[in-house]
Amino acid sequence: MKVVLLKDIPGIGKTGDMKEVKDGYARNFLIPRGLAKMATEGEIKRIRNEKILKEHKEDLTKKKSEEILKTLQKQIHKVPAKVGGGGKLFGALTSTNLSEILSKNSGVEIDKKWINMDKPLKETGLYDIEMRLPGGVRGTIKVEIVGEEKG
Repeated sequence: MKVVLLKDIPGIGKTGDMKEVKDGYARNFLIPRGLAKMATEGEIKRIRNEKILKEHKEDLTKKKSEEILKTLQKQIHKVPAKVGGGGKLFGALTSTNLSEILSKNSGVEIDKKWINMDKPLKETGLYDIEMRLPGGVRGTIKVEIVGEEKG
């Protein structure tokens, strides 16, 4: 029996795949649990249309992410921070702080999950920060922590 998978099933396929399975497996397990539907003409057309829409949406997401990354890579982002002796920060610069600063400076909403930092930055200096944007877009931006002497 041909079925269209509604959810990912290990060993069989992914959501939207059309698979040939044994009749009993489809009738007694997959269909009653909402894991698959019988592959009718209407269902096949609907799945194809959904795949086309999903691919189109992914292309748009990737293009938008590439534009955001290019915008961020155009400049060195200066981050003012209060420092003590030896260039040590009072506190630390985390991905949350950095996302807020980048969002404010670039005018584009930057999610903290896009910023890949192993640990918070605690000293002044120039840093290469890895970005992982939606759509599989990756790149690095430059961030410079500039000290403001506490007075």
